[in-house]
Amino acid sequence: MLIRLTGQIDSTNAAQLEQEIMARLDGQEDRSVIFDASELKYISSAGLRVLLRIRKSYPDVRVTDVRSDVYEIFEMTGFTEMMPIEKAYRVVSVEGCEEIGRGANGTIYRIDQDNVVKVYNNADALADIQHEREVAKLALILGIPTAISYDVVKVGDSYGSVFELLNARSFSKILTTEPDKMDWCVKEYIELLKKIHSTLVPEGKLPDMKETVLSWAGFMQDYLPEEAGKKLLAMVEAVPHDDHMIHGDYHTKNVELQDDEVLLIDMDTLAVGHPVFELASMFNAFVGYSELHHEVIESFQGFDFETGTTFWRKSLAAYLGTSCETKIREVEDKARIIGYTRLIRRSIRRNGLETEEGSAEIAFWKERLMELLERTDVLTFSDQEMEIEAVTDNLPEVQAFVKERLDTTNCPPKAKMQIALAVEEIFVNIANYAYAPEKGKAAVRVEVSEEPVTVTITFVDHGVPYDPLAKEDPDTGLPADEREIGGLGIFLTKKIMDDVTYTYKDGQNILTLKKNL
Repeated sequence: MLIRLTGQIDSTNAAQLEQEIMARLDGQEDRSVIFDASELKYISSAGLRVLLRIRKSYPDVRVTDVRSDVYEIFEMTGFTEMMPIEKAYRVVSVEGCEEIGRGANGTIYRIDQDNVVKVYNNADALADIQHEREVAKLALILGIPTAISYDVVKVGDSYGSVFELLNARSFSKILTTEPDKMDWCVKEYIELLKKIHSTLVPEGKLPDMKETVLSWAGFMQDYLPEEAGKKLLAMVEAVPHDDHMIHGDYHTKNVELQDDEVLLIDMDTLAVGHPVFELASMFNAFVGYSELHHEVIESFQGFDFETGTTFWRKSLAAYLGTSCETKIREVEDKARIIGYTRLIRRSIRRNGLETEEGSAEIAFWKERLMELLERTDVLTFSDQEMEIEAVTDNLPEVQAFVKERLDTTNCPPKAKMQIALAVEEIFVNIANYAYAPEKGKAAVRVEVSEEPVTVTITFVDHGVPYDPLAKEDPDTGLPADEREIGGLGIFLTKKIMDDVTYTYKDGQNILTLKKNL
């Protein structure tokens, strides 16, 4: 039941008002009561007592559209703790304003030189606004540079959060107007992303993105072949829980440059989880949404599809710290699996199967998802590890990947040469014998530990069980005509490495090399 409170409520009229209200509520005990206070200019303790007595008889009471000075009275007397008291919000128009960001839950507009407003899609957005303000404060406390909303306003039929972003420009705007700054944008964009992903969040403070992605994979069970659906769900389930922060909607419209400081905005999607979930949303923002219809990205980001694709690939390479195409493709494929899953689900839930265009999009994404599921077994990744087809033609990529990791250390030239030699011997051995006559993949992991500084390189394959260390070393003292051909690769590796070990576990050959620097 809606009851309007107007003018003044004080000792002179409180009793009469109470009688009128109780008469209206007689016999309505099961109904909620909303007091519209948009025209209430004054309330004294007498009026507060009336509301308190009504609250005791009708627990479901709410007061809405309270002007600021009256709200202070409710707040000082503790009424805001006893019942929902909603402020009246100043009205802001975004007509003709520049759109500087758009996300799943709202759109950000610049309303003047100093301020922007995020307008929420949900008309009843006050709870969403409160959530975003809380998580933004949490992010700021944890060291993430972001803007905090200082006001809530009414925009049309919805609400908005106002932020001070003095002369700020989004990275989308910079890429559009100053394309020569692409590499600078990539550098700053990834530095901030790594800061986000290295931030450990106190348990329970943010939602777990894995639970959301599991719901997407569960939804897909009705739209994929049974085995493919089971594999998708199992891969998501296998992603370990991670309490490090992810943004959830990290694209160039949500990164702003203000007075040489890079700021993160649009914080309502903040969560915790494995970085692959973040990369999936990034892939969709720069490629996935626009892969079939390239004009989509121009209306969303402001730049063309080629710019979006280039920025995505450069950013992924910078994030992984490698120029190795095989490694970049490996991680991109994992991100695409989650990205396509989200796109398909999103389109189906928006009745995409009921239109010709929607059906074509879903078929396009589904075909690519099926291809990826056939050649991908896990969604997790490490920037210290690459997975590659074990063929000798791929040796240069393996060597380059290992070298990039060594370049981040003070590895002496002689040790680099010895490590390169050992890597060649082991990888070529896997390529020639592990899967013969078929082909398979090998994983190469490079780790650097300190005190003492040690490089550990691990090779993993699923080929036939074989312990190369069990073979007897060649007799290097024999003359050439008595020497057997072969066996020198493993012999050299054992000589130049400080430790070489082999184990066979869970159907995997695992060979580990260690070199003390």
